[in-house]
Amino acid sequence: MTRTHHAPDLTVALFAGVVPLDGEEALAEAAGAALAQAGYALRHGGYNGLMEAAARGAAPHHVPVTAITLADRPDWGALNPYVTTTVYSPTMGDRLHAYLDDADLVVAMGGGVGTLHELTAALYYATTIRPVPVRLLGPTTCRLSTFLRAEGWLTESPTRPLGFLRELPDAEALTADLKALAAGRCAS
Repeated sequence: MTRTHHAPDLTVALFAGVVPLDGEEALAEAAGAALAQAGYALRHGGYNGLMEAAARGAAPHHVPVTAITLADRPDWGALNPYVTTTVYSPTMGDRLHAYLDDADLVVAMGGGVGTLHELTAALYYATTIRPVPVRLLGPTTCRLSTFLRAEGWLTESPTRPLGFLRELPDAEALTADLKALAAGRCAS
């Protein structure tokens, strides 16, 4: 189902890098389309690489694509052409809150240290502030999750449940997960 006549009711914070790994650019574009079709407005850093690919996938479905970036950082480059709104945050903390405070879903893909910072902030946020669903999409973040679990960085406990976290290897898994999330919202 493509939503084209009204604003989406949901928002996804997408954390993804500017230097795509093999195959992940096509995955990001498919993810952007699947998220838009499921009714999610897209928030990301607004730059190139996987962020631009996801925005390109979302654009035909006429959902808002919001860039959330830091003020006074022209060295980060131009925003991608699919951005429809820009939020300039004064600090990194404000930027992370702009992503997470009312996000309905977080999707993280491969990236660099900035993407890793955003992902760890989302994981902390989901375990201590509000249990927002976090999805690790693609082979890179699935391998990262395996490593973090094996090394004890991600552990289930009564005070830190991990039920919000899922690893999704590909676009088909994302589409199935989005349907399950929608069914859960309808059942509530």
